[in-house]
Amino acid sequence: MAKDKKPRRPRAETPRGFRDWFGAEVRERGEMLAAITDVYHAHGFEPLESSAVETVEALGKFLPDVDRPNEGVFAWNDEDEGWLALRYDLTAPLARVYAQHRNDLPNPYRRYAVGPVWRNEKPGPGRFRQFYQCDADTVGSASPAADAEICAMLAEALEAAGIPAGDYVIRLNNRKVLNGVMEAAGVLDPSDPEKFAHERGIVLRAIDKLDRLGDAGVRALLGEGRKDPSGDFTKGAGLSPEQAEIVMGFVAARRDTGAATCMRLRELVGTSAAGVEGVQELETIAELLDAAGLGADRAIIDPSVVRGLGYYTGPVYEAELTFEILDEKGRPRQFGSVAGGGRYDDLVKRFTGQAVPATGVSIGVDRLLAALRAKGRMGGETAGPVVVTAMDKTQMAAYQAMARELRAAGIRAEVFLGGGNMGKQLKYADARNAPVAVIEGEDERARGVVQLKDLALGARLAADIETHEDWKAQPAQMEIPRAQLVQGVQEIIARGGLGTGTGRG
Repeated sequence: MAKDKKPRRPRAETPRGFRDWFGAEVRERGEMLAAITDVYHAHGFEPLESSAVETVEALGKFLPDVDRPNEGVFAWNDEDEGWLALRYDLTAPLARVYAQHRNDLPNPYRRYAVGPVWRNEKPGPGRFRQFYQCDADTVGSASPAADAEICAMLAEALEAAGIPAGDYVIRLNNRKVLNGVMEAAGVLDPSDPEKFAHERGIVLRAIDKLDRLGDAGVRALLGEGRKDPSGDFTKGAGLSPEQAEIVMGFVAARRDTGAATCMRLRELVGTSAAGVEGVQELETIAELLDAAGLGADRAIIDPSVVRGLGYYTGPVYEAELTFEILDEKGRPRQFGSVAGGGRYDDLVKRFTGQAVPATGVSIGVDRLLAALRAKGRMGGETAGPVVVTAMDKTQMAAYQAMARELRAAGIRAEVFLGGGNMGKQLKYADARNAPVAVIEGEDERARGVVQLKDLALGARLAADIETHEDWKAQPAQMEIPRAQLVQGVQEIIARGGLGTGTGRG
């Protein structure tokens, strides 16, 4: 008789496309988000937290990666609630929230939101299925001034997070202008908006990939299709060479100044009413941004910006970092986009049947954090908590009192709660990057003193340190009266330039 097999242990690994975040990363993200949301708060925006789960109907089908299961979302069929899904961004849920609570909200409604979102996409290097977004939106204003404010606020937020002027540029375009060009190219009929919708979706996605595929790749997708280096074939929009030329002319319409670019766009849209309206909106936004101090060094009109999501209806914008980093092969490349957004005047209308204008921007939190690390503005070594060693387990209350005193003075502190001799405790303090270790044994307690070990000077913890006497011989150790514990720790931390605050996050 065969022996029963033991149950297989679960594998300790994250699913593909997901990752774990640890102490310093979580803290740095919190500090960066605090700087950004402080800017949003200063502009009068209010925070909103909405559910991570929405009905599939409420989310709508707007993701560009339609080849994935469930149109790119993580969805399941609940026997009581019907089809539910994890939110793929923070904008679609906002439309549902506003429609549901519109009678209780101010108009316009200005909100910011921070949280994780999920997309059922193919994972790859730097491409995850769960990531954080930080959004700011104005619902209820059709004025181009609302779009201009979002762009100006985005610039302020990037600089508050640590990206100075000169290291980023906000690129603007307008979907109405693109619609005018598609009308001129014969792939949009104003009298039948649904006609050629599939082809227009391919055109949008093709233009959105210009930086990655180049002119030739985009032209291929506008035509019959494109085969990538792996041999996979992507079917194109089926445009004629003449039609494709009109679209490519739009993509290449940028000129030296915003005024010259708008003049060229007017030529391309011809008599299209939507196209002309889009150009006028771009001109107004450019004037407002210039008045706000965002000149051509920080904000430009760029027709190649279209944004991939299908719900945008007017101005669209994207923040691109202009400095170079080294890729995994050591080659220089520009970091690229870290934020994007635009106007989506029809999202709330899906729920209410009434037109409700809206505009907003979303910052890719993980990408911006990676950019700050790449520039050395985050990710440096930070001090951990002061560690109070437990020389005598029967004196745990006294050690906890020391930690409380330090925390009351604004100093991070903890008592060692593990097992092991003094060497293991000090190695723990080293692993925690503690600036100071506090030592009080029976002899110190009898004399009313404590030993302070300055670990910030070098943290040279030798594996053979086993006894209290060995420690007392270390050159970075000092003895002070127990009553001067806080003052002594503060002096050591100040000497190391590490500060005494508990920090945010």
